[in-house]
Amino acid sequence: MKIKKAVIPGVALAVALVLVFSVAAVSDDWAIDKDAEMEKWEFQPEGGTLSDNSVNHILFEEYGPILLMLALLMFGSIIGGVYISKEDDEDDSG
Repeated sequence: MKIKKAVIPGVALAVALVLVFSVAAVSDDWAIDKDAEMEKWEFQPEGGTLSDNSVNHILFEEYGPILLMLALLMFGSIIGGVYISKEDDEDDSG
């Protein structure tokens, strides 16, 4: 079985992504703060200021790095899907 040269960087990138996500999951503090859990999220009123408990603040300030990693992962999967769908398979021409 002959491995294409284009497969090696893809496999290396996949392994690197798995390592990055594993390190991020292991290094995060997963302890639950009971007081913060009891508070409800507040929505920003029009013309108001953001509070530390608003949905916008929580999503983009606390979970911003996770959202960026997920965005890059989804972007890579879209590009990979387009590449696979356009790939010509010359080996099956018989």
